[in-house]
Amino acid sequence: MTIQDIEELLDLKTIVEGDSSLEVKTACGADLMSDVLAFSTRKTVLLTGLTNPQVVRTAEMVDIRVIIFVRDKNPEKKTVELARQKNIALYRASDSLFACCGILYQAGVQPEKIKSFY
Repeated sequence: MTIQDIEELLDLKTIVEGDSSLEVKTACGADLMSDVLAFSTRKTVLLTGLTNPQVVRTAEMVDIRVIIFVRDKNPEKKTVELARQKNIALYRASDSLFACCGILYQAGVQPEKIKSFY
């Protein structure tokens, strides 16, 4: 599935333009950036309700190129500026985190595989 497909599925509003032809196989829905660091892999889409610059910094560390803010949240100005610098696309969805993840799952996007630490 491409980012363009996800844009249509979730009726996304673009904040920072990205490569809409980028292929995506997995998604991660989280507000705890420590979970994103621990469990995310490359080429996943991050869905979150957090809008501060730390979200972009975390995404960069695990090579996430697309962030979707849920519940129609607008990111801080610093977040948008940092995303542009780091070439990370930002989008806004009006649905909840749960609804967005469910829509993507029904469309075939897989969840991140969580590895146990125990």
